[in-house]
Amino acid sequence: MTDLNTVVTWVDVRERLPRSGLPVAAAITGRYPADRATASDSASGEEFWLVRPMYFTTLHRSEDGTEHRDCFVDSDGIVRLPHGRASAETVTHWAELPTLPAGTTHVLLGEDVQPALHDAWGARPLT
Repeated sequence: MTDLNTVVTWVDVRERLPRSGLPVAAAITGRYPADRATASDSASGEEFWLVRPMYFTTLHRSEDGTEHRDCFVDSDGIVRLPHGRASAETVTHWAELPTLPAGTTHVLLGEDVQPALHDAWGARPLT
């Protein structure tokens, strides 16, 4: 079987930011809003630190026209700033996303997909 382990190297946003357009894993810190509490919401009002997939950009325009510089954006279009800047939720660290299993790329399309899957599964027959 192909070795599918990977190593993640976290970078402190106070030291360096990713290049624009790079998809990353972002460690985000903040506090859950207290007003979203329900009887079963035990995290309401608590501080959090979690990892989300995002991309970094040097310039982002929100739907309302607001310009954000040097920011992280998630798939829902939510903008988070690097730690130390005024924001309710900030990114403390980032890491490049791992490549696809047994490969050196983040994306494959078309005819390249099946051979790569075959290689990643260690030449086992596809079922």
